[in-house]
Amino acid sequence: MSEISSAEIRAKVDEVYRTESRRVFATLIRLIGDFDLAEEAMHEAFAAAVEQWHRDGIPANPRSWLVSTGRFKAIDHIRRRVRFDEAQLEVAQRLESIAGLNADKSDSEVEDDRLRLIFTCCHPAIAPQVQIPLTLREVCGLTTEEIASAFLTSPATMAQRIVRGKSKIRDAGIPYVVPDRADLPERLDAVLTVVYLVFNEGYSASSGDSLTRKDLSEEAIRLGRLLLGLLDDPEVKGLLALMLIHESRREARSTANGDLILLEDQDRSLWDQDKIREGTALVEQAIASGEVGSYTIQAAIASVHAVAPRGA
Repeated sequence: MSEISSAEIRAKVDEVYRTESRRVFATLIRLIGDFDLAEEAMHEAFAAAVEQWHRDGIPANPRSWLVSTGRFKAIDHIRRRVRFDEAQLEVAQRLESIAGLNADKSDSEVEDDRLRLIFTCCHPAIAPQVQIPLTLREVCGLTTEEIASAFLTSPATMAQRIVRGKSKIRDAGIPYVVPDRADLPERLDAVLTVVYLVFNEGYSASSGDSLTRKDLSEEAIRLGRLLLGLLDDPEVKGLLALMLIHESRREARSTANGDLILLEDQDRSLWDQDKIREGTALVEQAIASGEVGSYTIQAAIASVHAVAPRGA
């Protein structure tokens, strides 16, 4: 094996952090059942990766390695505490009892952990004004400042909401599960709202140097696909269609200097026709169902713009 420099390893770890950290966090939440401990364990796992990947090489499945390492970091953290209360003992025993679980789980099962975490953050027991900020912070990794900017409030106020949400999940014993099919409809509106807000933050970033954040837009679309696989609902199709059609214009939306280009002035040859076709087909399916909601209506309007040969 060729020698990999420290700089290359750090660059790889940074790349994995950008693409996988929230997935690692979501799985650790399921295994540990504690937001703060999972967050700490995740960061310790990434810190360990810088040293161990340089010594042992980059693992074939970095995300699985990080989850396993994070789980053991959490166990070590609990053991270091001088006094164990009953809840901490339960966490430690649960973590040790599933030592081989992560290696046995398929990628598709691990993917579902983020969906579980979204439904947890959008549980009816959590106040509506807390559900969305909590999900944006814990599931999607937006900073408190970014979320506060999107909601036109102060970072301190937003931080208090997020802390209240995490405390509610802990104190009420809200489970980290996707609800039963019978309970999905009443939970769906909040989840769709969250997914759309994630997409909007990627489509038009509220802070930072970049006009857009492609990673967030892609994450919202991926979550939309997961939801559609879980529930064949017209509004899920409408939302996914709306995101796909908007995302199809990404390459034409800004100049090389980062300035916004209005829809009528965009180079339509740059639009992603595959996304437009997929989005338009989903719109047609949603309308054909006879249950037309707001996302489907918006997607239908976006589809008309997307297939028009000229802005006029």
